[in-house]
Amino acid sequence: MNAPFDAVIAVITDYFEGLYRSDTQILRRVFHPSALYACATGGTLLRLDMGEYFPIVDQRPSPASRNEARADRIVSLEFAGPVTALARVQCTIAPKHFTDLLTLVHVDGRWQIISKVFHYELAPHAAPQPAHPASPP
Repeated sequence: MNAPFDAVIAVITDYFEGLYRSDTQILRRVFHPSALYACATGGTLLRLDMGEYFPIVDQRPSPASRNEARADRIVSLEFAGPVTALARVQCTIAPKHFTDLLTLVHVDGRWQIISKVFHYELAPHAAPQPAHPASPP
C-alpha cells in the first residue's frame, strides 16, 4: 500500500464525482481555496479562482441529471516530491471531452488540487461553441 498514491487517487476520484454531479461541496474539498483554473482552448486565456468557478458549476445541469455515461479516467500520475504531484486526467461533460492537468500539493495535512489547466475538444457532432462558454467544467 502506497499511502500518498492512494490519497491522491482518492482526491481525483472525488474530483470526478464532483464534476459528474456538479457538486461544489465535493469540489470544495478537493480544491485548495487558492487554486487556479485555466484554459487557453481557442487561443484566449480563461483564468478563474475558486470564487468565480464554483458559482458556475452550481448553476449548470449536472451530467448525472442528464443521465450521461461516466467517461473519466486517470491517464498518468507522478510525484515531484513528497508533497507535490501531477495528474493527467480525462473526462467528458457533453458535448466536451476534457484533458485536465491537475497539480496537487500536500498541505494542511491533506492532498489538494492547487491548479487545474485544461484543454477540451467538442464531440464530432456537437455544434461549435465559443472558446470559453459560461459553463466550464
